[in-house]
Amino acid sequence: MLNSQTTPESIQEISVPDTMTLEEFLENDLEGYEYVKGELIPMPPTSMKHGEISSNVSLHLSLHVFEHQLGRLYIAGTTFQLDDRAVKPDIAFVSTDRLPENREQASPIPPDLAVEVVSPSDKHYDVTEKALAYLRAGTRLVWVIEPVAKTVMVYRSEADFTVLNYEDTLTGEDVVEGFTCPVAQLFE
Repeated sequence: MLNSQTTPESIQEISVPDTMTLEEFLENDLEGYEYVKGELIPMPPTSMKHGEISSNVSLHLSLHVFEHQLGRLYIAGTTFQLDDRAVKPDIAFVSTDRLPENREQASPIPPDLAVEVVSPSDKHYDVTEKALAYLRAGTRLVWVIEPVAKTVMVYRSEADFTVLNYEDTLTGEDVVEGFTCPVAQLFE
């Protein structure tokens, strides 16, 4: 959207439509927005702490996924379609056998693992609702990382979830097989 020709005056000309279909959103993939049930949801900028935690998770997870050739890891900004939503998890994993053939567009399938790092502007209700939306769409494992409490909420289903604290070990279970990482390392 913005380029070297962008001036302060031209920034005011950039507008986001009031309404849009899911198909239109997926075609245009508006940076800085997610699409939820017919609404464009702005994604506020993240903090340095959010970036540090996301980087730590990505580092540990990507090394394991790459070394064992388990699939692909995707970072924030990659769009995944979840039924009537288009979301951009902080980190996502898709196993090799589920990778879509055409990867030049938003993913038409949910990730196997979705990771969300809670930001100060996030509401608890919205984060929980998003985690459950991943599960309803077919995501097998969701990690919600809470920086203040230094915990990870691990969702396997709407009725099966666990809170891991600073002293616990996070695992990829049967989704990212063989992956383990002390929760404390995510917050270093």
